[in-house]
Formats: sequence, C-alpha cells, structure tokens
Amino acid sequence: MSRPLRAEQPHHSANGYAMTLVGVGLIAFGLFSLVRGVAGIAGLLIALALIGAGVFMLAGLYMLQPNTAAILLLFGQYRGTDRSEGLRWANPFLVGRKMSLRARNLNMPTLKVNDRRGNPVEIAAAVVWRVRDTAQAMFEVDDYEMFVKVQAEAALRHVASQYAYDHGEAAEGSEITLRGSIDEVAAALKAELQARFNDAGVEVLDAKLTHLAYAPEIAQVMLRRQQAEAIISARQKIVQGAVSMVEAALKGLSEREIVNLDDERKAAMVSNLLVVLCSDKDTQPILNAGTLYN
Repeated sequence: MSRPLRAEQPHHSANGYAMTLVGVGLIAFGLFSLVRGVAGIAGLLIALALIGAGVFMLAGLYMLQPNTAAILLLFGQYRGTDRSEGLRWANPFLVGRKMSLRARNLNMPTLKVNDRRGNPVEIAAAVVWRVRDTAQAMFEVDDYEMFVKVQAEAALRHVASQYAYDHGEAAEGSEITLRGSIDEVAAALKAELQARFNDAGVEVLDAKLTHLAYAPEIAQVMLRRQQAEAIISARQKIVQGAVSMVEAALKGLSEREIVNLDDERKAAMVSNLLVVLCSDKDTQPILNAGTLYN
C-alpha cells in the first residue's frame, strides 16, 4: 500500500487593499498622537503600539499575478495555498513561496533508443504541462521541474521500445507503429507521462513527437529497403492495371467482332500489350510486313 500523498489545501487570504488602508491608518494615527503629544508613558506606549500594528499589517501584503499561487508555511508547517489574484494579505508570520500555474513547454532532446524490433531509432518529443497540485509539487518531490525532465525522458524511452518504427514484411496493416500511428503513439506517451507525473502533482496537457528517424548507422540500409518496397508495390499496381486493360481490349475486340483471334494470336497480343503497359521506358513499335507465322 502506497503512502498517502499531501494534497493541496485552499487558503483564503484577505483583500490587500483594505488591509493597506487599515495599516496606513494605524501608522498615521500613531504618528499623529506622537506629534500632538501624549500624556504620560501609557499614551506613548499606545502610540508606539499603533505604529507597530500598522507596520505589522503592511508586512503581510503580497502580490499574486494571474495563474500564480502562493504556498504558505507557518514555522515550517504547510497552512494552505492561495490562488487569488491581485494584492492579498495574510499573517506576516506565514512564509509564502510563489509557484507558477501556467502551461509550460518541455522540448526534449533527441534520444537514441531501440524500437520493438531492436532497430536503433532517434526520437524526440514536446510536452506541454502545468502544476495541478501545488502541495504535491512542493513537498512530494525535491525539484518538480527536474523531476518532470527526468521522468519525461524515461517515459519516451519506454514508449518507443513498445512499438516498431515501421511495418515489417510479415506485419499486419493494423499494427501500431511509430511512423504510421502518430496519434496512437502520442496518446500512449501522454498516458505514460501522466502516470509518472501524478505523484508530483503535475498535469500533462499535450504530448507530441517532434523528431523520428532511423539512427545514422542503419538509415541508408533502411532507406534502400523502403525504396525497394515502394518499387514492388508500384509494380504490383502497374501489373494489375495492365491485366485489366488487356482483358478489356480482348473483350471489346471479341464483342464487336473486329477481328477473330486464335489462341496464338491472343497470346502474342497479350504479350505485346503487357510489354507496352508495364515497361518503365518508352517502347518502339516494330512493323511486321508479313504474318504472325512468317
């Protein structure tokens, strides 16, 4: 059973402008009493007490910008987090540590990892994150920003090792790959990051791959393989189209009774049409002055 994590507690601070007026008023009244003259030691002590109270009130003022929180500690004990905006006031004995709640970008450096098939690949990602729970970010980890960087690198390495870079020769088309399933990989990376960031009170807003390539030592080999696969795929489509065109030509000649062809002439016609349609170079026609058999 894991230990309970410290959760954020809201702290309701007072309006800083009103407390400023109170503090200034106390100081002004105390100085006025001293200037006008006070009767006896009791009056002097009261005037000094008013000035001290005014200074004490002004010492508790602090400013918070939008999307900024103040973590308040009283002699080392966590008392709450103030998320209010503007000029605020709290007990001057409280020590406030400000923390940004804005979204931040983490542009991860390019990492060299092995994919599911053991091929070395280079991969990088950009992560958008922000602090969700200030108490966890401050007290559960030593440095939450460094924690995010280290865990993000570990998550990216783990996700990259779970998928192949590209489809293999015997792989099915539904296989999730780093290159062909960008959205699925990004969703898996985001889920992995969120699971690792939960203890630090950090929320992952978005995670996307920014760089993906084979490592330099195998890049040329894999490029030739991809080129070969592309050529084979193109040839297959060309042959399928050529067969369909030859079939349509023979069917049209037969239905319209333009010319009657025996099996040998049909074979010669099919051979010639396939050469013309499947060749990757311009064909040169050769006129036959005789017949097919001479």
